[in-house]
Amino acid sequence: MTSPDSRLCGPAIALALSLLLAACASPPPATPPTDTVPPQWQASLPHGGSTAELAGWWQRFDDPLLPRLVDQAQQRNPTLAQAAARITQARASARIAGAALSPQLNANAGVQRSSTQLPPTPGQQTAGTATLDASWEIDLFGYNRQNRAAAEARAAGADAQWHNARVSLAAEVANTYVGLRACEAALAVYQQDAKSAGQTSDLTARLVQAGFQAPANGALARATAAEASNRVRAQQADCDVLVKQLSALVVEPEPGLRSQLAEAQGRLPQPQGFEVPAVPAQVLAQRPDVAAAEREVAAASADVGAAQADRLPRLSLTGSIGRAAVRAGGNTFNGDTWSFGPGLLAPLIDGGRRSAAVDAAQARYEEAVAGWRAQVLSAAREVEEALVRLQAAQQREEDARRASAGYAEFLAAAQTQFQVGTGSLLDLEQARRNALVADANLVQVRRERVAAWLALYKAVGGGWQPVAAAPNNTREAN
Repeated sequence: MTSPDSRLCGPAIALALSLLLAACASPPPATPPTDTVPPQWQASLPHGGSTAELAGWWQRFDDPLLPRLVDQAQQRNPTLAQAAARITQARASARIAGAALSPQLNANAGVQRSSTQLPPTPGQQTAGTATLDASWEIDLFGYNRQNRAAAEARAAGADAQWHNARVSLAAEVANTYVGLRACEAALAVYQQDAKSAGQTSDLTARLVQAGFQAPANGALARATAAEASNRVRAQQADCDVLVKQLSALVVEPEPGLRSQLAEAQGRLPQPQGFEVPAVPAQVLAQRPDVAAAEREVAAASADVGAAQADRLPRLSLTGSIGRAAVRAGGNTFNGDTWSFGPGLLAPLIDGGRRSAAVDAAQARYEEAVAGWRAQVLSAAREVEEALVRLQAAQQREEDARRASAGYAEFLAAAQTQFQVGTGSLLDLEQARRNALVADANLVQVRRERVAAWLALYKAVGGGWQPVAAAPNNTREAN
């Protein structure tokens, strides 16, 4: 015969083992290790000129239209609306998770009609009840607290991703705008070249007709003029495509946008510089995507803690008060009801489900840490690449300017020689081709310099600082 002590032995041992697991189990650290961050930049840091805070960097361009377009895009573009909706969802999930830590109170009321032929009270009866039921799970081992911490971390990550979307959208608008202005500048170069080639073609045709030039030179001049006209048409199409892209980004009808763009056509905006800290950790700390990855690590760590706590006993308090009425056999019976007491749920055998959940949560944590490391490495690489491109563009611009001026001077001399009959058409066309390439290259280098500043702006986080704020509040990241 089994004694009472032996019947209690199994649950007592299970409870003791659960308490031992609670003492030994602990979630991994919520903050990822920092050994991935490089100690210093390998590329040269930008220097010289005035510096500006990134928060108001767009306003410090010498083109007032660019900051207006950036602000308009951030007010109207649906990408940010999607990111803001994800913040709302994440914060609602955090509130849901936090509600599990609070007492729960429910009201129940019901009426039931029944019939029985069994003694001692055969016949029909009506029973009505109205109760208030309360319950509260005492979070002994942190299951609900860890779930709430995970949800709050993911809400903070969603907020950081919203900032990242703002920074990315601003950079995309600026890049498209700069690309359009560079396209317009190149178009002006091609139009000037086409006009010059057309004039040369007309002059050569008259010289051929007068017998001073060979017919082959006339064909060469006509071919050059046609080629120049073809370049103009192709460049105009590229500019029109960029206008449409910008219209979609800033959510502005194309006719209205074109009227705004007409004022500074072909002029590339010039940015003021900004300082980049020498220590990479200071730069990467203000990257919203890195912050989001770090918050995902914290959430995954809390998930591990919740999975471990789910293997341990759960203690809850329940209570109920109410009023009941029963009518049977022509008699009515009324009375009050109440109940109160603790309840303990101790998992014993689940086929390894909870243990597997811990392993899965641990794997997700390791995945989140690896993702954070990859994000940091990618961020550092983007900053390094932007610094290299910026330095190269700044050095190349002066060379490109001198080349453009030199080839333009040579082209003017070749045109004069051809017009007075001392130069050949072939030499003139070669000079024209060299000047065209040099002018187009100067426009491209100037675009690359501005684009390098924009890439650096995005790579260093756009001036965002990790502060908690609602998505509809005023924020500094542009």
